[in-house]
Amino acid sequence: MKKTTIIVFVLSALLFQLSLAQDNKEALSQQAANPLADLMSFPFQNNLNMNYGPYDRNMNILNIQPVIPFADGRIITRTILPIVRIPNFASEDGIAASGLSDIVFTAFYAPANQPFTWGFGPVLEIPTGGAERGTQKWSAGPSFVALLQPEDWTFGVLVNNAWSFAGKEERADVNHMLLNLFIVRQLGNGWYVNSTPIITADWTADEENRWIVPIGAGAGKLVLLGGKLPLNLQTQLYYNAVRPDFGPEWQWRVQVQFLLPKSIFKK
Repeated sequence: MKKTTIIVFVLSALLFQLSLAQDNKEALSQQAANPLADLMSFPFQNNLNMNYGPYDRNMNILNIQPVIPFADGRIITRTILPIVRIPNFASEDGIAASGLSDIVFTAFYAPANQPFTWGFGPVLEIPTGGAERGTQKWSAGPSFVALLQPEDWTFGVLVNNAWSFAGKEERADVNHMLLNLFIVRQLGNGWYVNSTPIITADWTADEENRWIVPIGAGAGKLVLLGGKLPLNLQTQLYYNAVRPDFGPEWQWRVQVQFLLPKSIFKK
């Protein structure tokens, strides 16, 4: 009888812990879809842009983009460090340049969480890519993000526009927009499907070569490494329905995102 009681107690405790882990996973998966969530995250996002030019060359961009909140989540910073691998577009093989491109820093002020969440702040582009991998221009502008999260859904938009204000005078001026839409549907057990296309416009180009408009979707799953460290894994595929004469036809995105919620630092 005593052994049976102990077994029942142990099984009940295990089931309770599994239930807590499951609930925690669902909440974290929802937070991972929110760019204004009050948690540190370290995404490593790889973008393979495919079929440039007459030789269908591919350019790879690895974005290392830590997101750090301050002031109890009222200030959210995101820094994008892009590591690029640019092929020689004029031939069937060869690399033209590889290394760090221009760094992009954004800071959002986000008022207290409400059913409708929003934030705004500046975006700054730092010319760290040099002549081969960057614009050699300092650029800045406004950035805005807004989202709704009804039940298992997330609907949102992030938009910014940057203009050059300093840098190499002989280099072309910068005036471009980024519009990131995101739709996420939680499926349970950490699984989700999503579509987060990044639409861009170069206002210095003519109308026929101004826009890149991707169409596509993907899926992902949040797992707990060691039952504690949240890791968000996802992949997406996009077709650029609208693109410049010289632009990628497809984009394959793979992201590994480490999440560090406040609870992980509590005993």
